[in-house]
Amino acid sequence: MYYKLYRQGMLGMMLVDSLDELIETGQISPQLAVQILEKFDQSISNAFTNHVKAKATIQKDLQTYRFCDEVWTFILNNPTIITESGPIQIDRLKIVACDAKALKRL
Repeated sequence: MYYKLYRQGMLGMMLVDSLDELIETGQISPQLAVQILEKFDQSISNAFTNHVKAKATIQKDLQTYRFCDEVWTFILNNPTIITESGPIQIDRLKIVACDAKALKRL
């Protein structure tokens, strides 16, 4: 079991739109679309775990945070993100952090 969190990102939304279109035209079944989305959840989670090594520092005071159902949500206004390629200033940042150990308990 994997979090469905990445379906809300640009890549996930495009996948959902494409699958909806394929279902509407009768090219795939809804059951196959669900299997594809579950594989996407697994693949994206594994990719971040095993292949992403980049690190960043975030500078800004925390505006809002929540902890619900083993998921942390942090919201920052006007943060500066410092990466290897330099600082990035953005208007708003929402960080959602999920407990990978919680999935193993399910």
